Amino acid sequence: MSGKETNPTFSKSTGLPRKRFYRARAHSNPLSDSHFPVPVSPRHVDYSVHYPQYFPSSDQVDSCKKIQFADIGCGFGGLLISLSTLFPETLMIGMELRDKVTEYVKERILALRVTNPGQYQNISVVRTNSMKYIPNYFEKGQLSKMFFLFPDPHFKEKNHRRRVISPFLLDEYAYVLEVGGIIYTITDVEELGDWMKTCLENHPMFEALTDEELKADPVTKLLSSATEEGQKVDRNGGQTFRAVYRRIAPSL
Repeated sequence: MSGKETNPTFSKSTGLPRKRFYRARAHSNPLSDSHFPVPVSPRHVDYSVHYPQYFPSSDQVDSCKKIQFADIGCGFGGLLISLSTLFPETLMIGMELRDKVTEYVKERILALRVTNPGQYQNISVVRTNSMKYIPNYFEKGQLSKMFFLFPDPHFKEKNHRRRVISPFLLDEYAYVLEVGGIIYTITDVEELGDWMKTCLENHPMFEALTDEELKADPVTKLLSSATEEGQKVDRNGGQTFRAVYRRIAPSL
């Protein structure tokens, strides 16, 4: 009998981890000090840990194949799972601060790889603080998509500096995004939606996608349907506020 068959944290029918054993607070303080390993630079990210099918050993870290999608505050990994089959040859990673949630996503991905041979090899998750360590993971112009889905609104004005979309942090995101790369944001808090849209609108290195571009983008449909939070908002009949912007070259 396998370990998962006797382990109550895994479902007997699906083989996937049970979310109730990995519950955590909805959000964490991104300004607090947490203890986890952080790579010195993007060259020190061990791809073999995250994508063993593509990188059998850590010696291949300098391969031309790099992570292209980053889901910031990935939660329970719903978006990563959906994107994995939509872009099967694209490496993507979820970045999550909460340790139990990160562990759940790890177990979920491993279980999906076992039950679906050859699939879900292109996704992974890492526990880290993306507000502090984005440059440690990604080189200049490395990413083509970044996702910020239902981030902590930090309602109090004194806590706005904790928001994951801000003028200062957009400078970092612009650095790691390639020209033409896309930032996707969505929230069910109207004030936060206005805040994120204003920050992006006022930044010289981002421009909004047109309505036609949004309709043609298959990813846009996933923003409100792929995550646990988005599904909850939909069940409750709530509104969502979306801002999707393209990284552009600065005007000279």
